[in-house]
Amino acid sequence: MHIVLYEPDIPGNTGNVGRSCVATGSTLHLVGKLGFSLDDTHVKRSGLDYWEKVMLVTHSNWEAFLKTLTPKAPLYFFSKKAKRDYWSATFAPESYLIFGCETSGLPSSFQTLYENQLYRIPMVPDSVRSLNLSTSVGVVLYEALRQTGAVLNGNVASKTA
Repeated sequence: MHIVLYEPDIPGNTGNVGRSCVATGSTLHLVGKLGFSLDDTHVKRSGLDYWEKVMLVTHSNWEAFLKTLTPKAPLYFFSKKAKRDYWSATFAPESYLIFGCETSGLPSSFQTLYENQLYRIPMVPDSVRSLNLSTSVGVVLYEALRQTGAVLNGNVASKTA
């Protein structure tokens, strides 16, 4: 799997997401302007001693990221503004799971352009504004791995497990 963070601005969240990527063998893509330096101690503290193991790819902007993709790359976008729950998504191996900035989410242009690929994590109405970015990534990542039957530690994640 590929985790894509579009312009993340909280270093601890990126560190936590990086740790999840190491645990699952996923690649972390950081796209656009970051709200921190990758040398930031908060990134490394959250990523613990795993940060060096993160398969990290940085992209200067969205267009640069798109140029690295194959023509039919499976893209899935996540926003609290989406109409469909992520449970209705059918993930493919090597999916790109795309999350927006913690404070502003995905750009509105993404929500229009990628409307058919936009999902949300359901929450009780009027309970919280949003989930933490690293929590959201974990929820969706493990569902994608389950659906695609990924092998982790010799165990197959599957719909029947």
